[in-house]
Amino acid sequence: MAPAKKKLAKKARVKAHKSRPAATGRSPAAKTRSRTAVKKTTKQKKTSAKATTKARAPKTAKKAVKKKTVKKTIRKTARKTARKAVKKQPATRTPKKVATKKTASKKATPKKAAPKKATPEKAAPKRSVTTRPVKKTTPRSPGKVGAKVDTTAASLPSSTASSHTNTFYITTAIVYPNGAPHIGHAYEAIATDALARFQRLDGKDVFFLTGTDEHGQKMVQTAQRENISALELATRNAELLRKLDETLNISFDRFIRTSEPAHHSSVQEIWRRMAANGDIYLSSYAGWYSVRDEAYYAEDETLVGDDNVRRGPQGTPVEWVEEKSYFFKLSAYQDRLLALYESQPDFIGPDSRRNEVVSFVKGGLKDLSISRTNFDWGIKVPDDPEHVMYVWVDALTNYITGVGFPDENDRNWHYWPADVHIIGKDIIRFHAVYWPAFLMSAGIPLQKRVYAHGFLFNRGEKMSKSVGNVVDPFSLAAQYGVDQVRYFFLREVPFGQDGSYNHEAIVARINADLANDFGNLAQRSLSMIAKQHGGVLPEPGDFSDADKAILAQADGMIAITREAMNTQQIHQALNAIWTVVAEANRYFAGEAPWVLAKTDPARQRTVLYVTAEVVRQIAILAQPAMPVACAKLLDILGIPQGERSFAMLGGQIRIKPGTALPAPVPVFPRYVEPSAA
Repeated sequence: MAPAKKKLAKKARVKAHKSRPAATGRSPAAKTRSRTAVKKTTKQKKTSAKATTKARAPKTAKKAVKKKTVKKTIRKTARKTARKAVKKQPATRTPKKVATKKTASKKATPKKAAPKKATPEKAAPKRSVTTRPVKKTTPRSPGKVGAKVDTTAASLPSSTASSHTNTFYITTAIVYPNGAPHIGHAYEAIATDALARFQRLDGKDVFFLTGTDEHGQKMVQTAQRENISALELATRNAELLRKLDETLNISFDRFIRTSEPAHHSSVQEIWRRMAANGDIYLSSYAGWYSVRDEAYYAEDETLVGDDNVRRGPQGTPVEWVEEKSYFFKLSAYQDRLLALYESQPDFIGPDSRRNEVVSFVKGGLKDLSISRTNFDWGIKVPDDPEHVMYVWVDALTNYITGVGFPDENDRNWHYWPADVHIIGKDIIRFHAVYWPAFLMSAGIPLQKRVYAHGFLFNRGEKMSKSVGNVVDPFSLAAQYGVDQVRYFFLREVPFGQDGSYNHEAIVARINADLANDFGNLAQRSLSMIAKQHGGVLPEPGDFSDADKAILAQADGMIAITREAMNTQQIHQALNAIWTVVAEANRYFAGEAPWVLAKTDPARQRTVLYVTAEVVRQIAILAQPAMPVACAKLLDILGIPQGERSFAMLGGQIRIKPGTALPAPVPVFPRYVEPSAA
């Protein structure tokens, strides 16, 4: 289910009543002494070709660490930590020539001629993308035992250092509030929050924007059916969405509403800049329009059903519309957009969505209708109040309104350009085609990345009111627990793909991953410290090979998870963490500290200390997914609030022995069916 408010429109075709605007290869190892010079040359060419092919290979998600012996796991972790993803190099193709319109708007006279076709070399954005490479690391030897956790003693990892301000700006799509929030909205909010929390804990200055898109014909029609104003409808449902975010512990920095006066000023300013650049003109539109999709369709994209109702490709009714409209010269930006995608292969993620967008743009872009006259609930076009702006110019501009545009002296403007827009896959074209074109036209730096997640299905079926399988996210959180719901969706569904959920799957994750694996490990070890050592973390002795192995694996988690989260692979980050949870359980069971209490008390103290240190690192790294539960666990471990960032990970600093720990309590209770309670 799409978390955003609009469904994806296929190629929107516009009928205008007026004239249309118009390497060097590497040498092989010198081992073939008896071969001729010709064979050597041939081998060199093959090696060069192989190297080039490898350089063009797309980066792939890392597989989970195999659960073999501890030593093999450590070696594999080290190799994976050091490996960098190789960016995909798309094949170049000269875009088709697109004629530009010559008709200028009488209301918005451009200051200069409409832009001519630009070659990729000249039109590519003059903005460098700051990459955050993962530092190559290998599992470290256990750090100094007696070192107290101290934020001043640990330097931030090199991969968190930005080239300028160390900021990180992340957004959700803004939600269309013509109805109550559903699980799709919750999923996008949870995932975006986990990404934002991760970057905060990794030392970034984060700004997280979410909110509601309140204008448009759907809002007017829904409000009329309820006999209230569109503003009343928007306010009521915006509050529900804000309440959902608060319920799910979403750490947004600003909740924006597009009905805010500040947003009106922002949108009118970007309109003026696009008009001044010669990219807006007045013409007329005639064609099929879907109110529900907020999209225009060509006639061959529609179909008349047995009920004599014409519907678009998304199955929603369409109506014939003929009206004056302002148009944006999207066709003039085809070459520049293709140059953008080629120069910045990671501008769109995942790769499947990137391929979709590139194919769409190469197929040819049509100019875009950006105003309406048949309703007035929207932002007025500057100098022509008969028109209100069509939803996408209005909605997309929220991303710059949220950080102060057009006031570039605003204290938040330094966060722009956004590091990543998190959206549903059904609106990828609007964010990866329309939005960068608007920004290019207005002379504003482009966002760095757009990442589209998939849909959620209830037991494999698309959620629908008519089917009766729509799930209230408030009820879901109340039934299973907020952190449990957050963990389930982030671990269960590969981010970027469609996913399915059901009661049994949620219960299985809660009881197996959380209660049995992580919760049981923490509870057993900390209870043993409480009962047999007076609640004081014991002083360890010399570390055995088994101790060093599990500590090294815990130390290696931060590099793996950082690399995964920097490419929005949230599930891969959690897979890496829970691989260590499984290994820690094997370590604890193998060492059997309950037996050592009688046979070798000194060894038992070391095992309990090592287990507490591993649990500490796991709890710190799992905070983005389960902030409340992990905070409780870190409280039980006696970790101060200021010592819970990722700077405390990696092995240079260890938990302090001799610390008096609070009495342990279960953090991850098992889920028990209400009937069996």
